[in-house]
Amino acid sequence: MAKTGTTTQGLRTAIERSGYYPALVAEAVEAAVGGESIASYLVHQETTFDANEVRRHVTVLVLTGTRFIVSHTDEQAADSTSPTPYATTSTESVKLGRISSVVVSRVVANPERYQPGSLPREVLLTIGWGAVARIDLEPAACGDPNCEADHGYTGNSTADDLSLRVSEAGDGPDTVRQTLAFAQALSEATAATAASTR
Repeated sequence: MAKTGTTTQGLRTAIERSGYYPALVAEAVEAAVGGESIASYLVHQETTFDANEVRRHVTVLVLTGTRFIVSHTDEQAADSTSPTPYATTSTESVKLGRISSVVVSRVVANPERYQPGSLPREVLLTIGWGAVARIDLEPAACGDPNCEADHGYTGNSTADDLSLRVSEAGDGPDTVRQTLAFAQALSEATAATAASTR
């Protein structure tokens, strides 16, 4: 379930509708937002299957006039560190000027018949601000098949701060639409921030 909008009350309502520890999630997000006005938000809940357990996760994205706030809340089963189930919630606040990329990947069915404005079947929203990077390394080689020298390693570094995948089949068309609306608002805000610092 995803909801998007522009008010503090709308954000709280969307968190409550998700049904996922709403008091805990709302308190963490509202504390991170502080007194700033909300320009846009997105609440996305996903369920995953881990061995014999069903786990839920909620991500809340908030855009203010100066910051991008991301909150994650996960539930955990009882384990050796806790005799009872528990939840972990975290928030991160990022200045808009630090956002280096907003990538929107769209999957469309029957692209030869695509009409502008049609809803994609799936959307992957990836946002990078340099906090987390994934490095893929592999041994380097030269063109000589008989060469046995050590050429070190080669690889790629990819920003991997946040990836959020929604699909029409799994999340519904409204969720896909709301994710695109939030991505557009964030892209516009980062472009305006970049233009004002030149």
